[in-house]
Amino acid sequence: MGLGWFFLGILISLVCVVLPRGFYVVNQNERAVKTVFGKAKRAAGPTDASKKLREDEKERHDFPKLEIIPPGGPYFKWPWEKIYKVNVATKTKNLAYDPEDPGANKGNTVLEAVTKDQLNIELSGQIRYRISENNIYAYLFGIKRPIAHVMGYFVSVLRERIAGFVGKQEGQGQDAQTEFSQEIGRISINDLRKNLRDINDHMDAECAVSEARYGIILEASLITGIDPPDEVESALAAINTAHNQVSSDISLAQAAADQKIVQSKRVVEIETLKAESETEGLKLIARELEALKRRGGTAALEAYVRNARLALLDQTKVIYKAE
Repeated sequence: MGLGWFFLGILISLVCVVLPRGFYVVNQNERAVKTVFGKAKRAAGPTDASKKLREDEKERHDFPKLEIIPPGGPYFKWPWEKIYKVNVATKTKNLAYDPEDPGANKGNTVLEAVTKDQLNIELSGQIRYRISENNIYAYLFGIKRPIAHVMGYFVSVLRERIAGFVGKQEGQGQDAQTEFSQEIGRISINDLRKNLRDINDHMDAECAVSEARYGIILEASLITGIDPPDEVESALAAINTAHNQVSSDISLAQAAADQKIVQSKRVVEIETLKAESETEGLKLIARELEALKRRGGTAALEAYVRNARLALLDQTKVIYKAE
């Protein structure tokens, strides 16, 4: 009888203690994975995330696809089962964020880098990321701190891009203003500032492999500021001011030259029209004289010439007679 009461007490303990702890819910912005005796439950099919990897990386990052527990509940688990929940909402971090050292990068505010002409600059901006449901195994069980690996990879790719960045060069035969603008653009800081969008696009393309490696999708990198040291900033301001002044002078000179060309074309058109009108008048007179000669012979032509000579004499002020 005593043994029966013992087992009954164990059963009541299971009902009152273990069972209530077995129920759980998954919030709307969460996904859950269940492990049984430490092994995560697999799902059929590949993750497809490894398609973005090189051939030599696919074997190293060949993670299985797991069964995902969707939002809802209550669900139940046994004591030998464990639930891992992850937040799949999109998060934003400063690109200088260091999860392992809060004091790094000036308190996780700016990221330092070196340009191709050995100029130390400070980068500011943000990155947006979220946990991949398609490759959640890599995030939960692949590495210890996925975000640390992702940020380290992102920073290394960004610094490499900054160190070797060269803007697009135009072809030969440009005018003076274009050539001067290219000389200013060859200064690395100006080159980088003019091509922020290209740099951001490059980072998005290079970091597309983070899903397959770490189970984190980098949705966007937004580099918003590139700042050199103060003494360099003042020198760049002077150079850019001179560049703007020269560009303005060249533009004004080109505008004045274009205006003179237009005026010259207009004068040529006017004189051409005048000449055409006078020529047309002479042609009409010639046709009339030819018609008079046909109708009245030489006498009619001589009469016309005499009348024209009289009209000219009315406008004459002095007449000189040859000896």
